[in-house]
Amino acid sequence: MGVTELGRRARAAANALATATRAEKDRGLHAMADALVARTPEILAGNEADLAAGREAGLTEAILDRLALDEARVAVIAGALREMAALPDPVGEVVRGATLPNGLELRQVRVPFGVVGIIYEGRPNVTVDAAGICLKSGNAALLRGSSSAARSNAALVAVLRDALTGVGLPADAVQAVDASSRDSVKELMRARGLVDVLIPRGGASLIRTVVEESTVPVIETGVGNCHVYVDAAADLDKAVAILLNAKTQRLSTCNTAESLLVHADIADAFLPRALAALHDAGVTVHGSPEVAAYSPEVVPATEEDHGTEYLSADISAAVVGSLDAAVEHIRRYGSGHTEAIVSDSASAIRQFVARVDSAAVMVNASTRFTDGGEFGFGAEIGISTQKLHARGPMGLPELTSTKYVVTGDGHLRG
Repeated sequence: MGVTELGRRARAAANALATATRAEKDRGLHAMADALVARTPEILAGNEADLAAGREAGLTEAILDRLALDEARVAVIAGALREMAALPDPVGEVVRGATLPNGLELRQVRVPFGVVGIIYEGRPNVTVDAAGICLKSGNAALLRGSSSAARSNAALVAVLRDALTGVGLPADAVQAVDASSRDSVKELMRARGLVDVLIPRGGASLIRTVVEESTVPVIETGVGNCHVYVDAAADLDKAVAILLNAKTQRLSTCNTAESLLVHADIADAFLPRALAALHDAGVTVHGSPEVAAYSPEVVPATEEDHGTEYLSADISAAVVGSLDAAVEHIRRYGSGHTEAIVSDSASAIRQFVARVDSAAVMVNASTRFTDGGEFGFGAEIGISTQKLHARGPMGLPELTSTKYVVTGDGHLRG
C-alpha cells in the first residue's frame, strides 16, 4: 500500500482518536502491552531473522545490540506502555486562560497533531514507543523503520493493530510504511496535507536528509556527541565514576558520552586514573597530544574524532586551559544534545549551565540521564536538539499542538 493511501487511512484514524477519551486510549495501551507479552514468541522469531540477516550483512555489534530483542526487552517495552497509561492525558489540558476585559473567556488547550510520521533506524522498540506515545496523545502513527528491522517491525505492528481492534480503536492508528524501498521515505517526506509532522530518529545522514528534503514540517532529533567536562574544581573520584557511567553504561545510545574534556589544572591528577579506567573498561581513547602524553594506549585524535558520535567503545579526549575553552570546544564540535560538568565550584557550574547551548546540561551527573523515562515523562519519541516547538526528551505534551477556544455570549467586535 502506498504512502498516500496509508496517509488517508491514518487521517481517518486520527479523526476518530481526536475524540477518544483517556479511558479508551489507556485501554488501548494496556491491550497492546498484554498482546506484546502474549505474542512474544512470534516477535522474537521475526527479530531473530533480522539479526541473522544483519550478521550476514556485517552490521556492527553496536547496531546489532540496538536491533536485538529478547523476552526481557519485550517485557520492558510492554511495561513502558503500561507506565504511559498511568500518565496524564495531555489532550484538553489548558495551557493558559483568562477572562478578557470584554468578558470573552480565552483558553489555549492542547490538541493532537493528527498524523505523525516517524522515520527511524534499527531499534524495533521505537516502533512500540512511537505507537504508544502517538495513541496516548491522540495521534495516528505512520512508522517507517529501517530494512534491517523489517521483520521485527512487521511482527510488532501486526500485534499492536490486532490489540487496538480488540478494544474498539481504529487499527489504522498504527501503520507501517514499506521499508524495502527508499521511495517510501521520499513519499512520506512529501506527504504534506496527509502527514502533519515528521520526526526522524537515527544517524546524522538520515536526520539531515529529512530536514533538508521534507515538505512536511519536521521536529529534528539530533545525534549525540555528548561531552563530559571535568573542571579544575572537580571531585576526582566522582569524575571518574561519572565518566565511566556516561561512556560505558550503554554504548549505543545518543546520550552516551563521546567526548571528554579535562581542565589543564587537574590533568596530572585525573588523566592517569581516567585513562586507566577507560582502558580497563575496553574503551579506546582518541586523544589530543596533551592527553596522549599520559598513556601509550591513547590513539592520536583527528579533527573528525572530536565531532564524532561513535556509538562504540571509543571516546575523544582533550585538555582545555579553562572553562571558556571547554565551552568553545563544545560549541565547535557538539551536537546540542547533552553536556555534563563535574565540579564543586558554584561559579563554574553557573557559567557552564548558562553558556552551553544544548538541550540538556548535567551537573555532577551522567549524560545517560537525558531520557524521557528517567525524566519521568514515560516513553519518549526522541530527543529534540532543535529550539522550535520541542527541545530535549519529547514526551506526551510535545506530541501535541494547541488551539485557542474563545467563549462569548453574543459578543460582537466594535
